Amino acid sequence: MRLDRRQFDLTALTVLCATLLHATHFPFWLSLGLIAAIAARWLQRRRRPDWGKPPVLLRLPLTLALPIVVWLTYGNLFGLDPGSVFAVGMLVLKLGESETPRDARAVATFTSFVLMAALLFEQDMLTTLYVGLGVIPLLMLLRALEPSGHDVSQPVARELLRDGRAVALNLFAAVPLAVLVFLFLPRLAAPLWVTQGAPQGKTGLGDSMSPGNMSDLFLDDQPAFRVTFDAPVPPPTQRYWRGVVLWRYDGRTWSRAGGGPLDPGRQELRPLSPEIGYEITQEPGRQRWLFALDLPTSDAPGYSRDEDFTLAAARPIDKPLRYTLHSAPRYTLSGLNTLQRQRALRLPEGFNPRAVALGRQWAQQYAEPQQVVQAALDLIRAEFRYTLSPPPLGRQAMDDFLFETRAGYCEYFASAFAVLMRAAGIPTRVVMGYQGGYWNEAGSYMIVRQSDAHAWNEVWLDDRGWVRVDPTAAVSPDRIELGSGANAAFNRWYGSEWLLALRNRWDIANHWWTRLVVQFDEISQRGLLRGIGIDQAGWRELGIAFALGMGLLAALGLWWALRRERGDADLVDRAYARLCAKLGRRGFARTPSEGPNDYLYRVLQQRPQARAALEPLFARYLQLRYARSDVDDTAAQDFARAVRRVDLAALHGS
Repeated sequence: MRLDRRQFDLTALTVLCATLLHATHFPFWLSLGLIAAIAARWLQRRRRPDWGKPPVLLRLPLTLALPIVVWLTYGNLFGLDPGSVFAVGMLVLKLGESETPRDARAVATFTSFVLMAALLFEQDMLTTLYVGLGVIPLLMLLRALEPSGHDVSQPVARELLRDGRAVALNLFAAVPLAVLVFLFLPRLAAPLWVTQGAPQGKTGLGDSMSPGNMSDLFLDDQPAFRVTFDAPVPPPTQRYWRGVVLWRYDGRTWSRAGGGPLDPGRQELRPLSPEIGYEITQEPGRQRWLFALDLPTSDAPGYSRDEDFTLAAARPIDKPLRYTLHSAPRYTLSGLNTLQRQRALRLPEGFNPRAVALGRQWAQQYAEPQQVVQAALDLIRAEFRYTLSPPPLGRQAMDDFLFETRAGYCEYFASAFAVLMRAAGIPTRVVMGYQGGYWNEAGSYMIVRQSDAHAWNEVWLDDRGWVRVDPTAAVSPDRIELGSGANAAFNRWYGSEWLLALRNRWDIANHWWTRLVVQFDEISQRGLLRGIGIDQAGWRELGIAFALGMGLLAALGLWWALRRERGDADLVDRAYARLCAKLGRRGFARTPSEGPNDYLYRVLQQRPQARAALEPLFARYLQLRYARSDVDDTAAQDFARAVRRVDLAALHGS
């Protein structure tokens, strides 16, 4: 048997929904090619259905070309991105040869896997909603493939409405089962399998910095992490979220120097203000850095600080990570050995001679390092401007910036400041992280977004140790006071109060989704039964709870099915009784022993002119009541509606 037009349309729609869900992770040209292939196959089936499936001479080269395209694009056939491209490509190729219900069922089965695979990239609430919406055409396709699930005589709109109602009811009935499985099905401490590589859609801060490489982050409104505080929220000037410390400079790019373990005997951290306790929920990304309010006084559970007071995971963070920390916003940090001093003063030969000469001039002109620092800040404040669209720089990048363009953003200012200080003989390093954060009053937490990415400096002063200096604050104080909101011209969210409020309310929903669903793990599951006196539920207790829940759901499902069947049958009988009552009021009362056929025969003997109105109703009643073991709810409602609308004026004739 061949797929009819509506069945094939639903098959193509199912494949299209799965492809669109993955399209944001693919190169643009590849997504466009897959969508074009789906559209071409649909048009061919619609306009030339007699052609059947495309010829083998076309399908075979496309099938062989798919792994080659994946290899050329990603350099690999395995991993999250190549695997998803390969899966979606095979699904589109399967659509090209789908002509029978068996083919369509294979498409539906494989689409289920492709939809699930989208959750390997993102697990936020919006992606989960998209996956749920993608299931709807899949279920409608399966219903259309049922032998009794598709009536070609009915209008398409009516069939779609009927199928949509049935699918919605099925999904609604599946919600309690899904919740039960999610809560009580015993889960492993670690998954049986893992994907190669971290999510590719979110990059975040890297481990190097050069002019221009942070510009994309400033326009990225995705959350980097969320913070809840045990104490009052620190003011904007103290919201420096420490990430990576950069020591090495090659004339253009700053990079890490390794970062050995923290030595408390050599490096002394003395808080000058009360410590702040807080909890961070960090979003997944390609990087492995954990972020802390500058400066962390404790390690995060399972993660230790290195000598730069940087916290890092062993591998890229591929799922939301929650950890607690304590920090001192005001502090002194001492400890600089000879090797670190040399590293913090080193400048490459042959780069930025004018900047180096200016730094050396200041070293001779001023007696104190603090005066050199102030001279650099005064220069930046007086002669530079803050912009996210700076002019390009040449090989002598910092010379071009300091003496020609004089426009840029944080990484330009931090890099130029470090070059000037090192040239003046002041040990200096660059710190990358985030600055700012928006306090969500309704959710009682702070959200720090990728657009809050920032770079600043730390200089070594012999009498004070490492001291934070932010040259960006000299040229753009609003960037520190307002955070990324100071870049309103570059971010659509900040141009409208209602859009900003909508975004923050949506973030509350995402925040709780992450905490209650995405981060629901084995430890959370073991604490589910604490309310009934079981502090640590093991597999046995969870299995019993799961079995009891399944039994309850099965009983409720059976009750609903029996009630629905009886309700549909009662609706048919009530409608038939209403028809008999209408006839009785016109002098044709039915006797208790009279069946539908005998009753209709007696009425039509006396009023044959009523045949056109009554005969279809009685035939439909007999079909619903006696020809089927179950009663379709739509058919029962249609019969009741027809009884209400029947015109019995012909019964008044002679």
